Amino acid sequence: MITHVFVDTGAWLALIDQDDQHHVQARKIYRELLEQKQKLLTTNLVVAETYNLVRRRIGYPAAMQFLRSIRSTTRLVRIYSNASLEKEAESILERFSDQDFSFVDAVSFAVMRQRETRQAFAFDKHFLIAGFELLT
Repeated sequence: MITHVFVDTGAWLALIDQDDQHHVQARKIYRELLEQKQKLLTTNLVVAETYNLVRRRIGYPAAMQFLRSIRSTTRLVRIYSNASLEKEAESILERFSDQDFSFVDAVSFAVMRQRETRQAFAFDKHFLIAGFELLT
């Protein structure tokens, strides 16, 4: 089975926003992933969340450039949320009711479990709490 690295909103945002506190680290990690020809994984919910944040922080042109780059890459697999993933996400939210996971987080975790993906390119401690490994 091909292993992937899951890319979360915080990583996408840090790559795009030069003022983000994780920008330099994100660029370094992303460069290493590309050099290793690593396959990447994300969800349509992460893409939507990233688009909204980029548009608010940087503006429309940067947000649209993000969407174009996501669409054109062959190294990224985008998983679309569906009823099965969302049911699993709800189960994750119930299991971790003491945490402030977002629904996007929970769907991401469900995708990672389904795809047997252990590593996340993220700056969100929630991935650690849910039992995944951060590349950061």
